[in-house]
Amino acid sequence: MKLLRNALVGLFFIGHLALAMSQDQADPILFSVDSDQVPVSEFVYIYTKTNGPKANFSLASLSEYLDLYKKFKMKVRRAREMKLDTIPSLQSELAGYRKQLASNYLIDKEVTNQLIDEAYQRVQDDVRIGHILVKVDLNASPEDTTIALKKIREAEKALIGGQSFAAVASQFSEDETTAKTGGDLGYWTALFPSGFYAMESAAYDTPVGKFSPIFRTKLGYHILSVSDRRPARGELEVAHILIRKIKGENSADARTKIDSLYRALREGADFEEVAKAESEDKLSAAKGGNIGFFGINKYESSFEEAAFALAKDGDFTKPIETTSGYHIIKRISKRAPDTEELAKRRLEPLVKRDQRFELAKTSMIEKIKAEIGVEERNDVLLKYTQMQNDSFFTFMWRPRTGSLSDRTILRLGKTTQIPVSSFEDYLLKNAGKRVNLKRSNDLVSGVRQLFNDFIQDECIRYEESRLEEKYPDFRALMREYEEGILLFEATKRIVWDRAGQDSTGLAAFFQAEEQGKYSWGERARVTYYSLKSSDTELLEDVRKYAVSKSSDKVLSKFNKGDKEILSARELIYEHGKNPAVDEMVWAPGTLSFNEEDKRTKGWNFIKIEEILAPTPKTLDEARGYVIADYQDKLEQDWIKELKERYTVKVDQRVFQSLVK
Repeated sequence: MKLLRNALVGLFFIGHLALAMSQDQADPILFSVDSDQVPVSEFVYIYTKTNGPKANFSLASLSEYLDLYKKFKMKVRRAREMKLDTIPSLQSELAGYRKQLASNYLIDKEVTNQLIDEAYQRVQDDVRIGHILVKVDLNASPEDTTIALKKIREAEKALIGGQSFAAVASQFSEDETTAKTGGDLGYWTALFPSGFYAMESAAYDTPVGKFSPIFRTKLGYHILSVSDRRPARGELEVAHILIRKIKGENSADARTKIDSLYRALREGADFEEVAKAESEDKLSAAKGGNIGFFGINKYESSFEEAAFALAKDGDFTKPIETTSGYHIIKRISKRAPDTEELAKRRLEPLVKRDQRFELAKTSMIEKIKAEIGVEERNDVLLKYTQMQNDSFFTFMWRPRTGSLSDRTILRLGKTTQIPVSSFEDYLLKNAGKRVNLKRSNDLVSGVRQLFNDFIQDECIRYEESRLEEKYPDFRALMREYEEGILLFEATKRIVWDRAGQDSTGLAAFFQAEEQGKYSWGERARVTYYSLKSSDTELLEDVRKYAVSKSSDKVLSKFNKGDKEILSARELIYEHGKNPAVDEMVWAPGTLSFNEEDKRTKGWNFIKIEEILAPTPKTLDEARGYVIADYQDKLEQDWIKELKERYTVKVDQRVFQSLVK
């Protein structure tokens, strides 16, 4: 029954998408069931998502769905009149659904989805960037931070004054690797390494030919330049042949060898065989030179440029040089771009593990605080902290509040007051976090940090309590859940339970139905013989004897004393219900082919004993079919009663405006 409930609720469950027409905009009423009004936005939302690609807004399609939705709404109104929405178990079930949906909804809506959308847009392009870096640790002293900030501002001033980025980078940048080359970092694509989200944002937000405002990462202060932007190269699968150069020695021999291998390939030599025999990259040589898929910035630029310049699979480069030696690169395949849906699915776990996720979550919470107003009672927090001792950082700690328990420690908005006891509940539930803080915190700072985390949790909880108010799609989602639950319960009581429990009504319905509606088709009474593997030499004797003898006589003849080598089961099959019996000639005495039992290694065959003519079923024999048909009748009677009970009015002008 639970599965059936979920299926029915699911019928009217629509995913987390915005309403087709916001309730805040013009939203005319499409139809009403007595005083219950259904706006056009609700209908369009349900129609679109239920029908998916078939939602073509044709007159026929809209009319069909409107008829279904009117019936649905009448049933829901009836359920409310029956006070089903006041049943504690159903209220608890709906509350459980809401808690489950709300737990991730706010974070997904305000953080996850936005970050995934942003990341997806960014990975479409590669950006060529340069930077000026002035190093300073995130935990540096105020003096060191001030010195670093002063230096990066001098660099910024020089750029604003018109000096080239390369010249300023050479003068100011403390990145020893790139300062001498004008700060150039080459091409990059999102996602940047964790901790460098600010650099990624600067790279994608700064126009080509411009430089970014000053920003900070864990390395220090940066200014970024963007010199080019191109469609993302994606990933190539390649193989290569490598002839190494020996540092400090003449590389002529290596060059001569790679040139000879190139000539051999041009003349038709097999790339894989040459790689296996000659390549000095031993890791890839055994695989025919295959080094798998790679994207930008994994290998030296000369290797990357040559590989991505190959036009099609199977092409190979002329010999190219890197610091490792000389290579010939063969393109094996180019990975096709993911669909947007798949790409976003791949990005989601990366985004959630990245520093950007926590930064965005923190930003969201700060917005919530600013919107609702948060008052921290630091005097109460201080008194509470003074009541604790060293056991606070252990699993043995228990609350020590006394009369302080009911004091307000946090106020959210104008009316929500949160007592110390709620903070203590948080501390008990997060014992692991509390114990781990002992390593780097004294009592005051430890309690303060946990209180800050508690505030974040309470802000999210507060915001979750307002989801229906702030998000029309969540409000629609909860309406669908509630109405689906009510529909299920009403249908269960009026249709399903009655069909299964009303024996008198079921019998009367059975008698009133057409003669022959519930009948057996032609059936065969058969005997299913099984002979043990140890006595299979008797199979033909058993078959010959079984043709004209009953199963009792067959068993009596071949099972002697306590030794049972043969078994027989009598079964009845309706025509079309068993392939093995269906393919036999339907006549008494017919035997099937022998069939070996794969498990026991014995042999089986079937004998048709009797053909039974079609006969009416009894109520017990047809019960499942009769109950299903009786349910259909009760459903039809219910719809008829609802139409008589309620007045349904459709605004045809509004309805016609939906037709495309």
